[in-house]
Amino acid sequence: MLLSIVVSLLFFPSLSVAAASPPPRREPLHIPVLRRRHEPRDGDAVLDHYANLAANLRGKYNYGPPVSRRARAKTSTVDITITNHGSDSSYFAPVSVGTPPQTLDLILDTGTSDLWFVTTDCLDCGQGTKLDLTKSTSLQLYKDQPPVILLTPTGNAWGTAAQDTVSMGPFTVKRQIFVAVNSVSDTLINGKLAGLMGLAFQGIADIGAVPFWQALLNNSLTNPEFSFFLTRFVNNPNAKTEEPGGVFTLGGTNTTLFQGNIDFQSFTPPPGGGSLWLQTISSVTVNGKKVDIGNTTTAAIDTGTTLIGGPTAAVNAIWSAVPNSVPSTNMSGFFTFPCNTQLTISISFGGPSWPINVTDLNLGTVGDGQCLGGIFDVTGAWTINLRAGHPDWIIGDTFLKNVYTVFRAKPPAVGFAQLSAAAGGSGS
Repeated sequence: MLLSIVVSLLFFPSLSVAAASPPPRREPLHIPVLRRRHEPRDGDAVLDHYANLAANLRGKYNYGPPVSRRARAKTSTVDITITNHGSDSSYFAPVSVGTPPQTLDLILDTGTSDLWFVTTDCLDCGQGTKLDLTKSTSLQLYKDQPPVILLTPTGNAWGTAAQDTVSMGPFTVKRQIFVAVNSVSDTLINGKLAGLMGLAFQGIADIGAVPFWQALLNNSLTNPEFSFFLTRFVNNPNAKTEEPGGVFTLGGTNTTLFQGNIDFQSFTPPPGGGSLWLQTISSVTVNGKKVDIGNTTTAAIDTGTTLIGGPTAAVNAIWSAVPNSVPSTNMSGFFTFPCNTQLTISISFGGPSWPINVTDLNLGTVGDGQCLGGIFDVTGAWTINLRAGHPDWIIGDTFLKNVYTVFRAKPPAVGFAQLSAAAGGSGS
């Protein structure tokens, strides 16, 4: 969910090297993923929470700096805000680093490519386990390089480029480049979270390092895929602080978690190979009726984002097809709809049309029988020039909880499949 923009000019070409052991595996690795607690919200709490998430998403894809809800309600200009990474938005898994290994909880984010850990030198980095640089005998710090400054939509972080052994389950990458963070602004990191593992391609890695998953392609993975099943605890009043979050599978798929065929849709990365995981939206339907979304159809598939963000005209068209929906009076780009509405919104990427559970579309009550919608205008209210090449849509967990998702590197493609009964069934 966090975008890291490195302002020091660091570049480490192909320094991440997969370990010679273990040998190539024929079975994929299935790693349980934990989802942080969802706190029930209503009224202003709903508006504030999702305003922060929307601001993060806009900042992540350079649609403009994060802004506060109250500022947006008054003006189309923006105010920068810092958010506490919402308990609805983060899926994380244990990752080990160093010799002997230290295990930390990292967000798994297909919308970024860099790897970073908070260290014990960071006093304001939450209560989770932090990386103790003094305990690793295999660590190399790039002290001769300028300090790394990570500018994120939720605050800033400062650190040093480093190299060490990194492992997830039985897979190991020696000499993995990452950022050892020693200072953050305000509440950039909280709870157990100790950093982020970017799962997009090297070409968009801000420090230029080979991402962990791509380093594994060299000799540890025989299948150039990883996949996700993400669980749902939105608006569950009985949710505990941490709940089972699903399964992250490295090196293939978990066939017990989906049924039928995986519908793969390929994409062509830009020259140089640097890319997000992209798809083209071919259609959107609301309660079975097709909506005109125009020509703005490029979408990034992003496990590190909670909501679905889209272009102005398309989002307006979607909510115009929902009876009695209205633009939010408090949050620019958002819509509310009657909480008792039987709503099904489906998205196709050139193959089957995938329905989104109304539970995921309903972000909570905001008063007068209205609920906040989970699809918002990611471009609305911005007057700045947008960076060329950004995606039109960002497809986050509001959609991804409804499908089994497979990311394939060679040839580049994203695939979706219907969830199995063991995983809750399609859209349930």
